Amino acid sequence: MVLTAALALAAAYLVGAVPIGYLVARIYGFGDIRRHGSGNIGATNVLRTAGKLPAILTLAGDIVKGYCAVALAGAISGHRHVVATAAVLAVAGNCWSVFLGFRGGKGGATGLGVMLRLVPWATLPAAVVWLAIALTFRLASLATISAALVIPLGVLLFTLAGHAFGYGWPEFFATLVGTLVVVGRHHENIARLRAGTESRIGQRAATT
Repeated sequence: MVLTAALALAAAYLVGAVPIGYLVARIYGFGDIRRHGSGNIGATNVLRTAGKLPAILTLAGDIVKGYCAVALAGAISGHRHVVATAAVLAVAGNCWSVFLGFRGGKGGATGLGVMLRLVPWATLPAAVVWLAIALTFRLASLATISAALVIPLGVLLFTLAGHAFGYGWPEFFATLVGTLVVVGRHHENIARLRAGTESRIGQRAATT
């Protein structure tokens, strides 16, 4: 039991730690994406630095790896608490990747993939929030933070309402911790949002 749980958690972290944006930028000839724009490996910086197709590949790859990380953990260990913990570790893997010296992204897209697997019904409203804010204000960070905050609230409401969707306290605490990680990783964006200097979606970044 303990060995199976440890294997599931390690697998979730390692899958989450795969640096998709870094790899995509390398494939497209932009070298180390961390030396460009904001220095982040996420889809937003890839878009500003490398263009739409690399950004789409990065976004899709991060979502898929988050989903697969939780699915793999569930296949290894079906224990509810293990899968919930694996969800958090997959997001942590993206943010602090062992493959990049424990540096990484901000967890937004990977978190989306994780939550689509763990709590899909609570994730759908968050996706609507993300699209609405992104299309209205063209601020990816604001959209991501807002959407992330919606998910644990949705899980809490589903949990209090009963077990129709199969959600409970393990899923709530997993989504809450995941949200805190994602929001915390956006602390610089929050400062720029407050100052009115945050870059908008599609805005090209200066390279170094």
